Amino acid sequence: MMSMKGRGAAVPPAANEDTSLRVTVLAGGPGAEREVSLESGRTVHAALLRLGYQATLSDITPDDLSALCRATDFYFIALHGEFGEDGTLQKKLDELGVPYSGSGAAASRLAMNKASAKRRLEGAGIPTPAYVVVRRENVDSQALRVGWPAVVKPLSSGSSVDTTIARTASDVRRAAMGLMEKYGEALIERYIQGPELTIGILGEEALPVCEIRTKREFYDYQAKYLDDDTQYLFDLDIPTAILRRVQELAAKAHRALGCEVFSRVDCMLDGATAAPYFLEVNTIPGFTSHSLVPKAAARVGLNFDALCQRIIELSLDLRSRVPNTINDGSRLSRIAAS
Repeated sequence: MMSMKGRGAAVPPAANEDTSLRVTVLAGGPGAEREVSLESGRTVHAALLRLGYQATLSDITPDDLSALCRATDFYFIALHGEFGEDGTLQKKLDELGVPYSGSGAAASRLAMNKASAKRRLEGAGIPTPAYVVVRRENVDSQALRVGWPAVVKPLSSGSSVDTTIARTASDVRRAAMGLMEKYGEALIERYIQGPELTIGILGEEALPVCEIRTKREFYDYQAKYLDDDTQYLFDLDIPTAILRRVQELAAKAHRALGCEVFSRVDCMLDGATAAPYFLEVNTIPGFTSHSLVPKAAARVGLNFDALCQRIIELSLDLRSRVPNTINDGSRLSRIAAS
């Protein structure tokens, strides 16, 4: 459980003391999560203005890096999925030498690739559902290895985009073939029947465990961002010892992937055995009205504005350990060409 004292203290700031700090909120991106990212960006931007920052909201894509021309002191990254969450943008910002929010390029790249992340979790002794990666050349020999029902998903995507639960052998193969047409490969993962849990990590500590309940087959894109009847529960009928174990393993997963500042860890609790199975770690979880890390932070006394403030504080502390240069926009052409 997150401490109310020390480094993870849940004490909302009255106001930002350094009103001269220029913060650029980066949102948008090129992928399927673009609209969600823009909403996250708008929400974060509004919070930073309330906190007194000189905040600017900028749309950014790989083909339009003009947002990096603006003189700024800090980048708050609100891009989900491709470009923003896979380490690409973080690498460019490292080259600029300007501090930014969240995990660095290596951890972002690792966490975004579900198979690589699961291998790292396995190596750290963190339970994750059995899985295979299938490509065109091995689909017939590999597609049915984990059995069914199975979850078939893209290897590097978020927000459950193009994810399905396949309940027969033919459905597994059909879903995998469909993903390979679009992405070239697919992840097939053993389906765990039971409560769907998510755990926010802030600093070095786990926030309260949240159970997600939806009327849909699973917590898909519609349930995440569009449905008003999706339930997010914190008062759970799950033994305290199990919840604490889930929090401990979630924080361990965050560290195992090299993540920093904050993340959201997704987990399934086996309904028959109560054993937790960890699915993935999201390095830039959502900042919308439906988003789960803000909901969990509120349970320990951090409202949305205070959460954004804490992310900035932790990120500045992290990146103050290496030299940085305030971005005057003069190096855009160099990073754009890299």
